[in-house]
Amino acid sequence: MQEDLVSLYDYLGYAAGGSLGKEVAEAAIKAKETIGKREVNNKKYTGSVMLYRRAFLKEFFDAKRK
Repeated sequence: MQEDLVSLYDYLGYAAGGSLGKEVAEAAIKAKETIGKREVNNKKYTGSVMLYRRAFLKEFFDAKRK
């Protein structure tokens, strides 16, 4: 069963910004993680957002806290 993919906004509860988004994307590519994409169109942002496994994001942010 494939784990659902979530955006950084879904995971963090706020917009992560381009710098953090790039850092997460580079880490996901290096780790050969599954990366998805979703189109978003709202008052604050229109465009694509990257999607990652929730477990990967937890590992990524836990490592940053150390």
